[in-house]
Amino acid sequence: MKPILHSKIVGNGNPLVILHGLFGMSDNWLTLGRKFSEHFEVHLVDLRNHGRSFHDDVMDYEGLVQDILQYLEYHNLNTIHILGHSLGGKVAMFFAVLHPEKVEKLIVADIAPKTYSNRHQTIFDAMDKVDFNLIKTREEVGKILSESIPNQGMVQFLLKNVYHKTSTELDWRFNKIVLQKNYELLNEPLPVYSTFEKETLFLKGENSDYILPKDESLITAHFPNAQIKTISNAGHWLHAENPDEFYQKCRLKL
Repeated sequence: MKPILHSKIVGNGNPLVILHGLFGMSDNWLTLGRKFSEHFEVHLVDLRNHGRSFHDDVMDYEGLVQDILQYLEYHNLNTIHILGHSLGGKVAMFFAVLHPEKVEKLIVADIAPKTYSNRHQTIFDAMDKVDFNLIKTREEVGKILSESIPNQGMVQFLLKNVYHKTSTELDWRFNKIVLQKNYELLNEPLPVYSTFEKETLFLKGENSDYILPKDESLITAHFPNAQIKTISNAGHWLHAENPDEFYQKCRLKL
């Protein structure tokens, strides 16, 4: 049996499990998590190979779903609302179609149930240039990443994962080697003919291309009771770029 996923639990009420995206961690959702905690018992979860959860050589949806199932059993959660962004959204979709009896409502943030191309190769290439045997400060890491990644928001997001493994040695909190090795597995689509019949909300960023108009028929094929809503003035990081609208649209569904 694997270790239980690390999480931060806030609030009281019906359980709401929130899953972060690739390279993320539960801390990214603390502000929104506290807002949701006014109405729910919020579980901000670190996926395997991320944050403070365990590292493992396996990084596929079967393992990620099993982690969530084990987490629910450990915390005596019979049914949940589940909200996932990007990679976390894919995990939430897989969990919902495989264990629909465990999910009351599903919210998916800016990801579709389709195959994606290797969008993160530039990021992996940039991280490959960071040698923690030579680099001893976060400032140096940021400088190296910025040479390859023009988006400073992404650079700062990655820097949140740099921590002191020892008093003199930095490292990534996420398991970079395993994420890089298994990246293609994380881009795979939902299984053909898999469905989740209960209420589902897909939120897409107005300026994001992760959910396209042509994807809507695929979404409704898997999730026949789905609504698709747009978050204005936001890209892929819609929950961070327009948190108020994101929260309001979620609350209308939950």
